[in-house]
Amino acid sequence: MKREEIISADREHIASTYARADVVLDHGEGATLYDKSGKAYIDCGTGIGVNCFGICDPVWKEAVTSQIDKIQHISNLYYSEPQARLASLLCEKTGAKRVFFANSGAEANECAIKTARKYSYDKYGEGRYEIITLKDSFHGRTMATITATGQDEFHKYFMPFLDGIKYADPNMLSIRRARTARTCAIMIEVIQGESGVNVLAEDFLKELDRYCKANDILLICDEVQCGNGRTGYLYAYEAFGMHPDIVTTAKALAGGLPLGACMMFDKCAGTLTPGDHGTTFGGNPVACAGAISIMSRIDRDMLLEIQGKGAYFMENIRRIKNVTSVSGMGLMIGIQTTKPVGKVVAACAEKGLIVLSAHTKVRLLPPFNIRKDEIDEALKILNEVISA
Repeated sequence: MKREEIISADREHIASTYARADVVLDHGEGATLYDKSGKAYIDCGTGIGVNCFGICDPVWKEAVTSQIDKIQHISNLYYSEPQARLASLLCEKTGAKRVFFANSGAEANECAIKTARKYSYDKYGEGRYEIITLKDSFHGRTMATITATGQDEFHKYFMPFLDGIKYADPNMLSIRRARTARTCAIMIEVIQGESGVNVLAEDFLKELDRYCKANDILLICDEVQCGNGRTGYLYAYEAFGMHPDIVTTAKALAGGLPLGACMMFDKCAGTLTPGDHGTTFGGNPVACAGAISIMSRIDRDMLLEIQGKGAYFMENIRRIKNVTSVSGMGLMIGIQTTKPVGKVVAACAEKGLIVLSAHTKVRLLPPFNIRKDEIDEALKILNEVISA
């Protein structure tokens, strides 16, 4: 199909839930994408943090195609090697005891909510089911996770929302005020990606960790966007010495295929039993094969490289005229400018650079293997657009 035909068919037949950029992407390699006309773009969006090793990574492709040649899907009523290998790898790297595989970050968070409530029900009985989440958080678009999302703009049209979710500011005074005898868990993002790449304060995170342990309140860390190496740590909570009870992740986990994971640590390792939860496609063997390829390569050297690339990005971005602040960790970067974010994103695309927005900020989520010359070209375009 030609570019115009694709856009026309999309607008006629696909639900209008996305304000798409006027670009039809066609193929790519590494950190470079090409549209239908052959125009090249440096990819600092990676499908919203998904394609962590870029486009058509050869190691990932080999893992995925090898599995496709064996079997593309099986029911979760049977064992499969890719699931077992990936679960073992995740547990070895994190200290988790059990993993539930889902299809997305929202579904991983659904599992976390259900696990927290069942843990509390098993131990304390009925009535201890409330979950505290933070204002400006984002946890997904299912009815439970959109309720858990602490942003008013998402709380329209779809009432009534799930009962038992309360919101607090990211400080302990607000947490203590929100907590009641019914509180079973507190769910946070260490870095709030969608609301502006906001890194939560280290003192707050450490005190929250201690508070949850002292009161047998499960601490859930949503690492859907900031996990799997994105911040220069395997999971962002590690940067603050935290010990969550449940960790959820997705996005970069399978390098471009739909896969989420809810990792359960000691307290709730045995909470879910047959029939408590389930999914048809979660833990698909092809997606798990891709994830094994990704997770086995995220080692200490790569994490240090991500930290170095992130520091280089941020150091140079701070020098750009009209940049007022830079936030983030590793290759998860938020840029506040004096210019409207939508215009910056559009102008960057016009010049051959794909970036994202996060509320009023420009957001960068480049692939981990982006080259130095590609970083420099991205910085050049950012400078041209923002300082103009």
